[in-house]
Amino acid sequence: MEDINDQIQAFFEEYEKRFEEGLAGESVAEETARVFADFFVEASPVGITGGKNDTQFLEAVPKGYDFYRSIGITKMEIRQIDITELNEMHYLVDVRWESFYKKEGNEDSIEFSVIYFLQNRKDELKIFAYITGDEQAVLKERGLV
Repeated sequence: MEDINDQIQAFFEEYEKRFEEGLAGESVAEETARVFADFFVEASPVGITGGKNDTQFLEAVPKGYDFYRSIGITKMEIRQIDITELNEMHYLVDVRWESFYKKEGNEDSIEFSVIYFLQNRKDELKIFAYITGDEQAVLKERGLV
């Protein structure tokens, strides 16, 4: 039987793979939506928002990939995953990402962290919340937006 840490690691490796496919223009909205709970929360410098995992979310997913592609993001890779068990069903997962981009012929990358909260219910992992830093400020600083 697979250890929960191995399951979480595999969960995010699949998430990373889907991100790559989405950046390549492939249709991954349904696969992306499948990893989120029916309702989830985002906390960022803009504030705290909640959203339903519904048709509107499915329509927003490809727009997110389109945005990243439009500003030159070419790839997202996981650099590190730190898992904290909160209880037997809930986990805090700090994922350190590296985002590669190409702008005016130059290639560079940005490292950032997203903290995800996962629930393991009926042996299925779902993201029910996540916390991001000030992504927009970093994108502006790098001249991407």
